Amino acid sequence: MDNALLDRLILYVLCTSVYLLRVDGYYAVVPILAAVVADTFCDYFKNVRVKLCCFAGFVVLCFFKPQFILFLPVLSYDLPIPQWWWLLLNLLPVCAVISQGHVADGIFTLLFILLGMLMKYRTVTFEKTQSDYISLRDTTKELSMRLSDKNKELRDKQDYEVNVATLNERNRIACDIHDSVGHLLSSAILQVGALMAACPDEAMKTGLGTVKDTLSQGMDSVRTSVHQLYDESIDLYTEIRTIVRNFTFCPVTLDYTVESDPDRNIKYAFIAVVKEALSNVMRHSNATSVCITLREHPALYQLVIKDNGNNTKQCKILDGGIGLANIADRISALGGILNINEKSGFILFISVPKGA
Repeated sequence: MDNALLDRLILYVLCTSVYLLRVDGYYAVVPILAAVVADTFCDYFKNVRVKLCCFAGFVVLCFFKPQFILFLPVLSYDLPIPQWWWLLLNLLPVCAVISQGHVADGIFTLLFILLGMLMKYRTVTFEKTQSDYISLRDTTKELSMRLSDKNKELRDKQDYEVNVATLNERNRIACDIHDSVGHLLSSAILQVGALMAACPDEAMKTGLGTVKDTLSQGMDSVRTSVHQLYDESIDLYTEIRTIVRNFTFCPVTLDYTVESDPDRNIKYAFIAVVKEALSNVMRHSNATSVCITLREHPALYQLVIKDNGNNTKQCKILDGGIGLANIADRISALGGILNINEKSGFILFISVPKGA
């Protein structure tokens, strides 16, 4: 229950109890009903002028009918004025009633007025404290959510930087192996071949041939390992962002929401498709902006490349064009789907299943 409503109910019960002890007769219910009607009227409209008019009318009644004075604290409780003005306005009819000889009614009314002031002060203080608490709670919760989002953003950024650093290190190791071990093995294979050509001993040639085969196997193993390291070191987001950054024909917006690491074939295909699509925009389109969207779904990846150009020269796939035909072949090889739309700009909509 509302605290102000509870305070008014308490005042109403007290005033009614004292009033019924001091009056009797059939018309004793009139002040009670008048107080209820006036208070309900004020509460329904919740208007300052309405409340002041009802209070003023009730004060006038008190001058003519002193028994109405006992219900004045109920009407004056919710007046939207400072409490000291409130007390002064109540003292005027109280003093008038006392001067008419109704001393007890005036004293009880004055006590109830002071009690109403205390309850009003308590209610206002409680509601302000509650409002401050709710505001502080909401502010704290909002700050906590912001801090949580910021921490998550920092963790994601840290994880991304660690992943990029790991991939760069793999790429460096692959290059080092290719440049050092690969070249040494190649040189050793050539030297063994030269020795085999210059050696007259057949038994020695057979032994050198075995060494050469072993070195060739080692060379193949090194090449395989280097290629695997290099493939794993490719980060799809970094590669596409680099392509977008280097594209200066028109502004490009990148929306990348892929959480997992796609397979090597998918990464190479998407990188090649983005390169080819942007190349077609630059050569065949009059677009002023391009939007690249790459999303991950539970069972597939989606790549959408859209520009706002109205030049249809891009769509050459049906006329033997090589660029879009290559894109179609790459997507088809992965078991994906390519859709082309020219209704509002030029759109490439590509879906590729995971694990392709």
